[in-house]
Amino acid sequence: MSDVVEHFDLIIIGSGSGNHIPSDLDHLRIAIVERDVFGGTCLNKGCIPSKMLVLPADRVVEAREASSIGVDLQLTGTDWIGIRDRIFGRIDPIAASGRDYRAERCENITLIEGTARFLHPETSGMHLVDVDGRRIAAPQVLVAAGSRPVIPPITGLVETGFQTSDGIMRLDRFPRRLGIIGGGYIAAEMGHVFSGLGAEVTLFNRSDVLLGRHDREVAERFTSAFGQRVDLRLNHLPTRVERRGEAIAVTVGGDVVEVDELLVATGREPNSDVLDCDVVGIEMHRHGTIVVDEHQRTSVPGIWAIGDIANDIHLKHVANHEADIAFWNIAHPEALRSTDHTAIPAAVFSYPQVATVGMTEQDATDAGVDYVVGRRDYAGTAYGWALADETGFAKVIVDRASGCIVGAHILGPQAATLIQSLVQAMRFGETAERVARDVYYIHPALTEVVENALLDALEAMSVA
Repeated sequence: MSDVVEHFDLIIIGSGSGNHIPSDLDHLRIAIVERDVFGGTCLNKGCIPSKMLVLPADRVVEAREASSIGVDLQLTGTDWIGIRDRIFGRIDPIAASGRDYRAERCENITLIEGTARFLHPETSGMHLVDVDGRRIAAPQVLVAAGSRPVIPPITGLVETGFQTSDGIMRLDRFPRRLGIIGGGYIAAEMGHVFSGLGAEVTLFNRSDVLLGRHDREVAERFTSAFGQRVDLRLNHLPTRVERRGEAIAVTVGGDVVEVDELLVATGREPNSDVLDCDVVGIEMHRHGTIVVDEHQRTSVPGIWAIGDIANDIHLKHVANHEADIAFWNIAHPEALRSTDHTAIPAAVFSYPQVATVGMTEQDATDAGVDYVVGRRDYAGTAYGWALADETGFAKVIVDRASGCIVGAHILGPQAATLIQSLVQAMRFGETAERVARDVYYIHPALTEVVENALLDALEAMSVA
């Protein structure tokens, strides 16, 4: 390790949301440290490529189901390499150009590639960071180092080899048989992608439903629909994984399932341990996320944290919001702004699609909220008839006392778009009655499923 210390005004650890540097910091000398790929998980191996994979899978499934509306479509096949290269042929140049821009064209920014670790500071008011032997220091540090896949302790898993979300989308050969361990959004999305494109998918999940953190009704109906295309092995996780020639043998419950590739999608964990946060006394939650206040400050003055390393939400739009707040507060310490985590929506881009915001029924019950539920099946609307949809529904949870929406859950086509009006209503404290009655809903558009769910809640309130 060199004794030379390079000094900056701000060190940013992580180039995902940490790269969203506003112009009011242009006067600072900034170091960006990245140990993996420039642009972070979302761009390179998360939200963006996965959704670009979902689209062709959607088209295949829609073609297979077109007979329900009287259309006979012939699917002649899919081109995995063509699909993959279309996606990463666009993403990789964006990541590379972003890296080159920061490395070569930003006079106030120095890009340092390597693993950052906190060191004991030698000067009061300065934070010292080692990057593979290169020492840098600054009075302000923004930690935006993200998270990584959790690897479960299954016998033989590491020795046999497996895929995670980091690499599954870049496979050189499409697997005829794919095993997936996990039941969350990554498992649901990749299960849809690979089954849609022609693989035989077997999914192993320890609970009785997929998407177990969602509203129970959503989870149950999603699991039932998903199970029509994917072989679900529920209530068990594999106990052993081993290589058998070209195949991977997965032992679960007394059965052995052979697959060509195995995707581990059992969650993500923060990268805080890589940074040696304990060396400088940064307060941590028990599960490894960094404790931050409403301004994104850690327990150590001058050190800030955002995104997956500082919350359990693991959503890019949340990380971006936190980055905006942190950067503003770094630039304007006399006028601090606070992060607002009210009404954070999330979506699962599987088939069927799922969107959620706010409380589930169980959450409301646990919190002692006196609530009513309004729901409407897609099939109960004119556009739902056109879709011949027999699975989708919208559900709203309304606080009886205030009349405000405290939760909303949608399963079905365009769910991630349909939920937006409910997100806005929750964020701005609009009552269910105003949202249902004081605006026009286009007829016969799919948005009527939201309108009718709200009206159903209002009817339940009037009857009670």
